[in-house]
Amino acid sequence: MIHFEHITYLYFLLVIPALYGIFFWTRFRKKKKLALFADSPLLVQLQPELSRRRPHIKFTLLMLALAFLIITIANPQVGTKMVKGERLGADIAICMDVSNSMMAEDIAPNRLARSQRAVSTLLDQLGSDRVSLVVFAGSSFIQMPLTTDYSAAKMFVDQMDCNMIQAQGTAIGDAINTAMQSFGYGDPDREWEKKLSRTIIIISDGENHEDDAIGAAKEAYAEGVMVNTIGMGTTKGTPIPEYRNGQNNGYKHDREGNIVTTQLNEQMLVDIAQAGGGIYVRAANINAGIDEIVKQLEHLEKENYGSSIFSEYESRFQYPLAAALLCLLAEVLIAEKRNKKYNLGKLLKR
Repeated sequence: MIHFEHITYLYFLLVIPALYGIFFWTRFRKKKKLALFADSPLLVQLQPELSRRRPHIKFTLLMLALAFLIITIANPQVGTKMVKGERLGADIAICMDVSNSMMAEDIAPNRLARSQRAVSTLLDQLGSDRVSLVVFAGSSFIQMPLTTDYSAAKMFVDQMDCNMIQAQGTAIGDAINTAMQSFGYGDPDREWEKKLSRTIIIISDGENHEDDAIGAAKEAYAEGVMVNTIGMGTTKGTPIPEYRNGQNNGYKHDREGNIVTTQLNEQMLVDIAQAGGGIYVRAANINAGIDEIVKQLEHLEKENYGSSIFSEYESRFQYPLAAALLCLLAEVLIAEKRNKKYNLGKLLKR
């Protein structure tokens, strides 16, 4: 069975019918203009070497070459054997802030959307690690337990919004405790074993108003769980937009009618990371410092999750690439004009 490593590239094949349409339209326009100049019998006499079929053949060869090149980029693979191997990985709990302040637009498009992109980028760089998702504002809950199904994790991340939790605020300490529960900490039915293969990643603007986040980070680190933080936003105050039915309805006001502003509490996130034995990264670029977090994850011990059987694919891009080169070579060798000396039709008649 053929498997494509980059199957999305096959959508570029839809360009070929459009190019055919453009080709026939330009040929039709050219023929129409020539018809105004002279009749068909006269045109044949004026252009005895002109071939009507060869331009079509040459263009078809070009389109075939393009199709084979697209298939080459998609990298067709064939599963040849089943391989048994050990699955090693770490446990990662990602805590995402969904408080109203995460709708601030001091980083484009807003803090929450940038957080979602950061998590998707992180998931793309993981291997066989298990991931859980925790959302928090004034309280927290486990949105997705530990799993290696990164596609499902991305789906959950895309569905996050600031209406998931009614209790507003930023209880980072509660989020850390909930992340510990996702590892099985405090479960009476499971025996807790201190391991260095667990970490918590907190993505927030750091405006903690609810609890002792630093104390929770220290407690987690004492149990062998490293706590890392990613800061979303800027240190300059920015208003918080309010949305109703998906439409921007101005900015959030306090009881006195003043516009509420929010800013990144960088020092809070730095202190949490230091208490948790991890690092703090500020989301100042497109990938939101994920590369630094991934390097930090490499220091974790890898736990054996048991043996797994998987199919090993072998790439077969060489065949469509060779076909593309042959089509291009044939297109170059075929001349647009007829060859009187080596005319295939005359040779067949003889």
